[in-house]
Amino acid sequence: EREKERERRSEREREREGAREKERERKREREKEREKERERKRERRSEREREREGAREKEREKERERRKKERERKRERRSEREGAREKEREKERERKRERRSEREGAREKEREKERERKRERRSEREREREGEREKERERRSEREREREGAREKEREKERERRSEREREREGAREKERERKREREKEREKERERKRERRSEREREREGAREKEREKERERRSEREREREGAREKEREKERERKREREKEREKEKRERERRREREREKERKRER
Repeated sequence: EREKERERRSEREREREGAREKERERKREREKEREKERERKRERRSEREREREGAREKEREKERERRKKERERKRERRSEREGAREKEREKERERKRERRSEREGAREKEREKERERKRERRSEREREREGEREKERERRSEREREREGAREKEREKERERRSEREREREGAREKERERKREREKEREKERERKRERRSEREREREGAREKEREKERERRSEREREREGAREKEREKERERKREREKEREKEKRERERRREREREKERKRER
């Protein structure tokens, strides 16, 4: 009987040692999983940083392009204003020459008879009015051509802005598709890990079902806590991704608001 008791104690000790070894193995597996999770987090942080840096570089490039276009538009407006002023000065010089000629003719005609002077003055006044009307028609035509040119330039700018907005939206859609692919890869990896854990648990249950019914309840509780932790991590990841998308949308909204503000400022300048 004592020999049997010693054998039973040895058997129980071997079972406890086997259970401790399995527990140590599970701890090592959990540690590996945590290390892999930390590595994935580092990779995702690096990826997000690269994306932010790329977005900042694109923003700087757009700002440089905008300043370049703005300088070009200013040069064009200065040239247009200078040309208009030069035309106006030329017209003024022509009017002065005409007035000098008219005064000279008037002094010459004054020596003629009074009736002739009256008729000539009437004719002269009529010619002046007709000349002024012709000049006014010319000035109106010139202003209309200038306005039409300005409208055409504004339409061209609007087409360019629409194209730019479309390119930006396409870039944002491409980024969103890339993020979806990354999330799908993460979910696939998570499903693979779950399948591996299920296989491991099934093998453990098969080998220890008769001997460790009480211990099995503890292992199920442990696995449930692990799954809950994994689900919580996944929910945290999803919340993080939602925050990222919200930031992206907020950024796009601010960008649209800045563009609208710049357009309003340009419109106010043109009106002035």
